[in-house]
Amino acid sequence: MSEPRTPLVAMRNIHKAFGGVHAVEDVSINLYPGEVVALLGHNGAGKSTLMKMLAGAYPIDSGEVLINGDKANIRTPVDAQHCGIESIYQTLALADNLDAVANLFLGRELLTRWNTLDDHRMDADARKVFHRLNKNFKNVRTPVRRLSGGQRQVVAISRAIYFNAKILIMDEPTAALGPEETAMVGNLVRQLKAEGVGIFLITHDMPDVFGLSDRLSVMKNGKLVGTYRTTDVAEDEVLGMIIAGKQPEGKAQTHTL
Repeated sequence: MSEPRTPLVAMRNIHKAFGGVHAVEDVSINLYPGEVVALLGHNGAGKSTLMKMLAGAYPIDSGEVLINGDKANIRTPVDAQHCGIESIYQTLALADNLDAVANLFLGRELLTRWNTLDDHRMDADARKVFHRLNKNFKNVRTPVRRLSGGQRQVVAISRAIYFNAKILIMDEPTAALGPEETAMVGNLVRQLKAEGVGIFLITHDMPDVFGLSDRLSVMKNGKLVGTYRTTDVAEDEVLGMIIAGKQPEGKAQTHTL
């Protein structure tokens, strides 16, 4: 019998309240290397709040986070980055007036030994990581406001993987993208999976859920309805969990791949 694998992330009995509102209530969820876990639920279900705690944007009221089996004290986004956690939000958080290279290193610029900006190294490193994700991406010195949605996603994802993210939180990564760019983001997700990156995918898009995720977790009113292998459930069963909080009959929940 094989030994159980250690999750990249284990969130255990997580609670978060804002005043008297329980935004997240006793939620436990795992993520393994090279796995995509889709997080589903209506607006206000608690999924974004849960991920913002993992990303260090919100403090955890109670519960614990384990990274590779070790307890992590994540109080700020910098703490999360030190744990190998990077976030790509729907808004992408890019500086529209700056080019792709400047956005990649924004707030984490590389310096020479004389403590000046190492523009040459940043340019070279940026081109390498952009080319790794999209060989056709050449507009690295164009202000990002003039880039397509898919190219902007390349910049945001490049920023995460350049800084060695092992855990990626992606919030609606294909929102407002056309079919071709949506397919490109899907290919990026599969590429990161193959490299062992674990991805939490917050989405309302069922094709993304069934096309990209290994497991799915549904939240409703701050509580976890259930976690299932994506291949074990049908779309109408997933919608039943989202809308009514109803677990599929005869389907076993899973906390591992």
